[in-house]
Amino acid sequence: MSLTYRGTDPVRLSDDRKSIIAIDQTKLPGEVDYIEIKTLDEMYDAIKSLAVRGAACIGIFAGYCMALLAGTYKDQDSDSFYEKLKKDGDYLNSSRPTAVNLSWAIERQLALVDTAVKSGISTDRIVDRLYSEAVAIHEEDILMCMKIAEQGLSLLNDGDGILTHCNAGALATSRYGTGLGPILLGRERGYNFHVYSDETRPLLQGARLTAFELVNAGVDETVICDNMAALLMKQGKIQAVLVGCDRIAANGDVANKIGTSGVAIIAKYYGVPFYVLGPYSTIDMNTAKGDDIEIEFRDPDEIRSLWYEKPMAPKGAGFFNPAFDVTDHSLITAIITDRGVLRPPYDKSINGAMSGKNRGR
Repeated sequence: MSLTYRGTDPVRLSDDRKSIIAIDQTKLPGEVDYIEIKTLDEMYDAIKSLAVRGAACIGIFAGYCMALLAGTYKDQDSDSFYEKLKKDGDYLNSSRPTAVNLSWAIERQLALVDTAVKSGISTDRIVDRLYSEAVAIHEEDILMCMKIAEQGLSLLNDGDGILTHCNAGALATSRYGTGLGPILLGRERGYNFHVYSDETRPLLQGARLTAFELVNAGVDETVICDNMAALLMKQGKIQAVLVGCDRIAANGDVANKIGTSGVAIIAKYYGVPFYVLGPYSTIDMNTAKGDDIEIEFRDPDEIRSLWYEKPMAPKGAGFFNPAFDVTDHSLITAIITDRGVLRPPYDKSINGAMSGKNRGR
């Protein structure tokens, strides 16, 4: 079975509203396998194991999770209903602390419940509203991704060489994606890009997922090891870098997959535009700067043995495995959002976009 971004969502609600259907991204690209998720533990494990991944996708998933969990408490009194759902939300939120979309979606659903409980609405009706809100989150992301793709494409030229890091396509969001959105939309409109995909160690999202999406979309694509990007920029083969993001601080610092900051530093040296793409929901106005972002650390076995028949390091070796790093705002050419292309000074452009006073330019 092949997969393209057209009409495909990595997570969706089952027709009977009793489970969430998700593509198990740990099995890509060799196998396209759909898993059925029903319980809180299954939800937590799906995020933690990266079966469900990508900042926006996790947010969509969390919206559906909260609706599904609420259905199990609909026979409780209002106070118990809210407290149990909040406890579940806190647990779910702990699965991956860096991506703000997870907490954003959970808090959005809990705010709905809080307002409804205070208004005396029955728990049955609250559950229905949570399902509707989850669908709204999903539909909003589809629209946001399209707007981001349009904004990003306006900054590219036919024939550009583009470097990506990690995966920010349909698998990480919905439909077009963020970091890959301009590329996929450009392909539909006749642009001929050559995309170089950083393999993105240690989990290889670029090699396994980005390359998978681009090949299926008919985009000219080449996978490179992460340490090859500098040579390509020196040779003039890269005209733009496009990356997604998991959290944007109020000053424009950006948390994204480990290795992103190194790419940004190299791009700055060689004068290559470095673009970050993400929906407004990825902006965290409560986080002043990148130093305040909690970085997730993962199992050392992802480095030591995940992709090898035998451990690829001597016994007794130490390992350091942060899942994300923070790119300083001074290295970013522009942040491309559904609310416009934001440029330095980011504290002003971000604040304007979030307050509605302007939508970027």
